[in-house]
Amino acid sequence: MAYRKNRENQRKCTFVWLLIIAMVLVETSDCKNHSWNILILSQHWPQTVCLMVSETCKVPQNIDYWTVHGLWPKRDEMCNNSWHFEIQNVMDILSELKLWWPDVLHPNSTQLWKHEWQKHGTCAATLQSLDTQNKYFSKALDLYHKINLNSVLKKLDILPSSKYYTLEMIENALVSVYGVTPKIQCLKGSSAQILGQIELCFTKEFEPLNCTHDVSGTNVTKDNKQSATSLNFSECELDQQIYYPPIEHLY
Repeated sequence: MAYRKNRENQRKCTFVWLLIIAMVLVETSDCKNHSWNILILSQHWPQTVCLMVSETCKVPQNIDYWTVHGLWPKRDEMCNNSWHFEIQNVMDILSELKLWWPDVLHPNSTQLWKHEWQKHGTCAATLQSLDTQNKYFSKALDLYHKINLNSVLKKLDILPSSKYYTLEMIENALVSVYGVTPKIQCLKGSSAQILGQIELCFTKEFEPLNCTHDVSGTNVTKDNKQSATSLNFSECELDQQIYYPPIEHLY
């Protein structure tokens, strides 16, 4: 009798371990079939994101700076739909995420983080340094602070105002600091294009790299939700003035 019970317990233990292994394989196997070579750190200007939704949209009071949009492996997305974002995995950096990577359209929501992890993070996870949710979000924040776009633009005297800029002026100024060419995106307007998003590219070793001009952004749909297509940003035109709008806050 004791022998039978031991055998049964062994079978149960074996089954449990096989189940655990299967769950791990399901979580990680999908993304292993994807390959990419370039990472894009995307930052967007909150006021322009707001304008995409409505001319009367207001930015939350505490936000008056460029915020993280995402960290994107180039030409790779939605690598593992079964690997869901779990807020407990980023609790130690949650205050930083709220500050520097907020959902401008849905304040105090995790919707943007869920979207970015599902679409981009699951693909970035093929890199050991990004293979957990905590590593992925932490690295994006690290690159964001390293680039320090907000301070750089201020030092270059590129400021939100009624003044107009040219693409060449902004691009040359950023190249003079970063040593690589960024991708600068705008929202098309009737009289001028509106500065909306700036992307900087990196190798898998997180070394700066020139951005090419075929990287798509992310969208806001008519129901004000960020979707998997694009924010209606497109590359800024050389021959049209660029408006860098001051932020209008919620009161």
